[in-house]
Amino acid sequence: MDRFPLGRLMMTPGALRAMVEAQTQPIVYLARHASGDWGNVDREDWATNDRAVDHGARVVSSYTLPTNTVVWCITESDRSLTTLLLPDEY
Repeated sequence: MDRFPLGRLMMTPGALRAMVEAQTQPIVYLARHASGDWGNVDREDWATNDRAVDHGARVVSSYTLPTNTVVWCITESDRSLTTLLLPDEY
């Protein structure tokens, strides 16, 4: 069950390459993000994301792909856009 809308979905070239190399699908991580599974964030960031969902702020998740590459998933505060990207593409 989705906790918030993702808006338009985007993926950077680096994230796309990482997904192909890991032989995984972006929908897996988008679904986790939308359901409130923030991945590999600390307790404070987890709580910040929970508050962001309730109060309309930006939501940031972090996931480790099977290849050990980290991918971020960011939904903007107005819920118009969600982007999958590598941390160094931020």
